[in-house]
Amino acid sequence: MQFQVPIQIKPFDTPVTYRDNILLIGSCFTEHIGNYLGEMKFNVLQNPNGILFDPMGVCNSLVSYMENRQYTTADLFELNEAWHSWMHHSRFSNIDAAEGVRIINESQQQAHAFLQKADWLIITLGSSFVYKLREGGRDVVNCHKAPAQWFNKHLSSIEEIVTALDGTLHRLFHFNPHVKVIFTISPVRHIRDGVVDNNRSKARLIEAVHHLVNKLDRLYYFPAYELVIDVLRDYRFFDIDMVHPNYPATQFVLEHFTASCLDKDTQALMEEIRSIVIARKHKPFHPTSKQHQTFLQKHLEKAERLQQQHPYLHLAEEMQFFRQ
Repeated sequence: MQFQVPIQIKPFDTPVTYRDNILLIGSCFTEHIGNYLGEMKFNVLQNPNGILFDPMGVCNSLVSYMENRQYTTADLFELNEAWHSWMHHSRFSNIDAAEGVRIINESQQQAHAFLQKADWLIITLGSSFVYKLREGGRDVVNCHKAPAQWFNKHLSSIEEIVTALDGTLHRLFHFNPHVKVIFTISPVRHIRDGVVDNNRSKARLIEAVHHLVNKLDRLYYFPAYELVIDVLRDYRFFDIDMVHPNYPATQFVLEHFTASCLDKDTQALMEEIRSIVIARKHKPFHPTSKQHQTFLQKHLEKAERLQQQHPYLHLAEEMQFFRQ
């Protein structure tokens, strides 16, 4: 008997490899993918503005990277004894406005340079809802716990989402002619919107993204949302909040990502790198023992061999660790 709906994910005709530079942007599920790829020693940059949920925030952020926009203290606002940016996650907030601007602009410059040479852009969209300031009407990607009456909440239409993403992608392909884009929809439920509106929100994202993938070259879709909601479809695969996919669900999605987005040679190399990463995390009972020194030497030689065979890998930290 089958206890799951089978899903067939067609492998990408152009797979992701270790030679690629990968920029990830979007919801918190973006960071599950980014952390996984980063730990496996892919060259990644994730969420230069911090976590973003809606398409408008993603588009505005990408445009700011292409333009290498530099912020000033006039772009920040003060709330609860800290300075914040409406376009950035609270990890960029600071009690000193000048320092906050410095950190934001450093991230902007890094994103501009990375996007210019990126081979892949992975966009994970979480919600169709957009928040706008009532005074001025500007889009807000993070409310920073400001009073609810400061904002208007708007459910973007499919047409609005398609128009925003389409325009941004055309600018992106002029800025970086060889970049390819993977879209995913976050399986995280936005229960604060209510079950009905959460489903309306996700449906609009899915429809808009598929419209673009069918229309433009170099766009791909990876079904992270469908893997959790339609294949696993069980609350035992969610965290205690019943909103976020738990570790087994996340690993399930990442296994399918590996199988469909990476070619066989890259997967084989990943397994070798995985053994080095695990070895670095090993906590010995007797660090000075001959057995442990042999263990370190063995993995140092393996890391050096891989680095020599694949000079584009970034294994310097691992090799330094094993030498010590």
